Amino acid sequence: MATLSVQNPTLMDLAKATDPDGGIADIVEILAETNEVLDDMTWVEGNLTTGNRTSIRTGLPTPTWRKMYGGVQPDKGSQAQVDDTCGMLEAYAEVDKALADLSNNTAAFRMVEEKAHLEGLNQEIVDTMFYGNEDSEPEAFTGFSPRFNDLSADNSDNIIAGGGSGSDNASIWLVVWSPQTCFGIIPKGSVAGLQRSDLGEVTIEDASDGSNTGRMQAYRTHYRWDAGLCVRDWRYVVRIANIDKSALTKDAASGADLPDLMFQAMTQIPNLSLGRAAWYMSRNTMSFVRRQCTNATSGSTLTIDNVGGKMVTNFSGIPLRRCDSLSADEALVS
Repeated sequence: MATLSVQNPTLMDLAKATDPDGGIADIVEILAETNEVLDDMTWVEGNLTTGNRTSIRTGLPTPTWRKMYGGVQPDKGSQAQVDDTCGMLEAYAEVDKALADLSNNTAAFRMVEEKAHLEGLNQEIVDTMFYGNEDSEPEAFTGFSPRFNDLSADNSDNIIAGGGSGSDNASIWLVVWSPQTCFGIIPKGSVAGLQRSDLGEVTIEDASDGSNTGRMQAYRTHYRWDAGLCVRDWRYVVRIANIDKSALTKDAASGADLPDLMFQAMTQIPNLSLGRAAWYMSRNTMSFVRRQCTNATSGSTLTIDNVGGKMVTNFSGIPLRRCDSLSADEALVS
């Protein structure tokens, strides 16, 4: 596992390696408390200040069967360059100075109060990771869904239809994280992509009465998270789309048979050992996965392990992650 951490560093691994003071690592630890994706996601420093440029192989060279005294024509494969950009996600946290000074530890009090802002950063990053689209929101980065949303595209083999219709569908994602497959991007030269600036005491306007005429003293902190997503090899991401949430049943007698679809998804991955694999699904979908697995066999494919003090449920050895950012009202993928 130590080797895996070195080859596939999480955000915590990068924070500890690049920030000797430990301030950013503390923030990452808070973020990871409510964002299970951070336990899996590999992060790589981009080769551009604004993101990462990747060479993707689009064709293989063709070998030739040679006969005696016969020649072989030289050949070469084809590649395409893809640029993935990072977005700048920022927030300002302000705490009433008088209230903070009432505590015995002002710094600790401010950090507790600022957790809500960190949670907001968390949710926005995960939302964008799945649904971000630079075509409609240029300041963000492009997530998984816009890349896997067409059953006639080149990567359509990795989009499995769950049989639903209409606009109340859910998705299950299987992602294998590694620098060779799929990873989060942090800008070149940054500390894990995260910045926290204590701006100290400032005078702010009191907008509670709608007039913005009142003034008060406050402590202000600025947070910035620069992040992006690179899908270097689309074969290592599978989307089970079009799962009709209203048709799901605990025994799969009707609606989507989730364990069967998940086995199909695993078959699409060329090599599950190439990185850190994980399932992502909504709370409701995870509930039905567990119930259908339990009802299907006496020896379920689900196992529960204690990993670093956390109880983790695995499907066929791959951890299930509840991701509340995943919508249950997705449009039909066709």
